[in-house]
Amino acid sequence: MTKSSSLNNSKTILELKNVSKTYFSNEDLFYALKNVSLKINEGDFISITGPSGSGKSTLMHIIGLLDNPTSGEVLLNRKNISQLPEKQLAKIRNVTLGFVFQQFNLLAKTSSLENVILPLIYSDVPQKDRNQMGIKMLTKVGLQDKFKNTPSQLSGGQQQRVAIARALINNPQIILADEPTGNLDSKSGAAVMEFLHQLNKEGRTIVFVTHDADLAKQAKKIIVIKDGQII
Repeated sequence: MTKSSSLNNSKTILELKNVSKTYFSNEDLFYALKNVSLKINEGDFISITGPSGSGKSTLMHIIGLLDNPTSGEVLLNRKNISQLPEKQLAKIRNVTLGFVFQQFNLLAKTSSLENVILPLIYSDVPQKDRNQMGIKMLTKVGLQDKFKNTPSQLSGGQQQRVAIARALINNPQIILADEPTGNLDSKSGAAVMEFLHQLNKEGRTIVFVTHDADLAKQAKKIIVIKDGQII
């Protein structure tokens, strides 16, 4: 389901083709996702929404290459990566995807700058360049005076901006945000969403999961999941 039926001629970055994810529960087969197909194009701003247990988190894990589908294909830049081993997927995730989580997932005793540059350590970027890139990203999210602060010295909204800076540091093709405003007050949540909108205007591809129907409506495309299927 989308806000607009207009054709999108942008480059497709990631595509799911008839993806299913199954589990066994008490010897019964359970479909977390069933024959899901979708495309994420360059410059998209997509929300994934649905009730608790609908499969939206499983869908995000598949899109984020954090899990492999039981069947179907996941194509990244037209290459089928559905069943790659975890070591290869981890490398792809680090350079292709940026993650923003509800719980922020920042290292508690580590400065904002050190948290932001963490993904660069696994990209073999020299220390001097790492720091410069981290400072640039923290400045971009309005935290130029918070380089040395640890998470406990920051507000919830500031912590989420650190997380966004970390997600941007490797210049990913897609930014994935899982309930990005879930732990924030309304003012901080609105500021985070405003920043995501600004990133999208700059050409960034954004996909976010939310249970909030009003928040979902801010996206250009809305994907509604129910019982493991897109409706």
